[in-house]
Amino acid sequence: MTDILDELQWRGLVAQHTDIEALRAHLAEGPVTYYCGFDPTAPSLHHGHLVQMMLMRHLQLAGHHPIALVGGATGQIGDPRQSGERQLQPTEVVAEWTEKLREQISHFLDFEGPNGAVMVNNLDWTREMSAIDLLREVGQYFRVGTMLNKDIVARRLSSDEGISFTEFSYQVLQANDYLELHRRYGCTLETGGNDQWGNMVGGVDLIRKVEGEETHVMTTPIITKSDGTKFGKSEGGAIWLSPDLMSPYAFYQFWLQTADADVVKLLKIFTFLPRERIQELAVEVAERPHVREAQKVLAAEVTAMVHGPAELERVLAATSSLWGGGDLRAVDGRTLSAATADLPHGVIVPGQSTIVDALVSTGLEKGRSAARRTVAAGGASLNNIKVTDEDAPIEPVDLLAGGVALIRRGRKTLAVVQTEPETGTH
Repeated sequence: MTDILDELQWRGLVAQHTDIEALRAHLAEGPVTYYCGFDPTAPSLHHGHLVQMMLMRHLQLAGHHPIALVGGATGQIGDPRQSGERQLQPTEVVAEWTEKLREQISHFLDFEGPNGAVMVNNLDWTREMSAIDLLREVGQYFRVGTMLNKDIVARRLSSDEGISFTEFSYQVLQANDYLELHRRYGCTLETGGNDQWGNMVGGVDLIRKVEGEETHVMTTPIITKSDGTKFGKSEGGAIWLSPDLMSPYAFYQFWLQTADADVVKLLKIFTFLPRERIQELAVEVAERPHVREAQKVLAAEVTAMVHGPAELERVLAATSSLWGGGDLRAVDGRTLSAATADLPHGVIVPGQSTIVDALVSTGLEKGRSAARRTVAAGGASLNNIKVTDEDAPIEPVDLLAGGVALIRRGRKTLAVVQTEPETGTH
């Protein structure tokens, strides 16, 4: 394998860092213990955290020792946002979210073997400190002028809402985490998002002042699209890794919709595919963009990594059934519901409603006469089967998992009918 730092830079996973040559030498000397922190400010990780997990896994595969920190303490505070104070969550909610994040993180790292990962919770040492302890043992090493100059702090201070002492103090707690991990595990490298740079170098400074030792930090870039906008927003908000917040089908579809100009960059960042394969896919994008092979590979790789190969198979089966004429009865209810969530919906009465009723109810046709003409012309289908009898009722046996049926007009216009209307349907 090539030098791990070169590999990370080639993949676009390195933004800022302390002395790059010193860091390169440090990584080359032997196994380095490194950590990344994840605050439970939501019940799930999202695509931004996935960037950190990719970096951590690359370093682990190169023989280094990862520590995944879940911030049971810092999650009760929340690092300062670009604008506006965070809403502080109840302690029991933070504890619940902490466990959910620990479970998610456990799927990305190897916790066995000579360089198995370690999972820690900063509440374990933070709750042992009194306010006096924090101020005397840690606070004395911080200079307010330096703290005020941190980018986000300076931005918040110049805004109308300002910044509370609670969020202002976050950088002290994060720096103390690095110090604690350095003492307990010999941790000498912290990784994180580029927006955490100020907090991260605070830890380096603290360790230098308290222990007289040099440590390192390295950040990943904020991922942007080719048009300069921030990557990773959907209509529903963040790209969550939890299937409870974003279905595997919707997750797969998000990656599948990646623009040609962005897909090679995202393949480097979000997959472990070797350089040769990524370069092959880059040629595919340039020479045969209409095939969208790179997007299909990206969506499959990320979905399998986050949700598992079995879930990917269900997603691919649903995609094939909806758009390729596959067997819809092989698709489970949850996946089918997710796959049809954005389609027009209508209501039928099984045993009474016909294909004509379904076409009108879903809005695929504006009236019954137009619907009859579509059926007569062979342009209507129920669950991928062409319907020729306009008076034949849709029976209960025609319903798929979840009590729905798929209506198609022509080749590409789809809708869903169900026996009862659902809240929030189209």
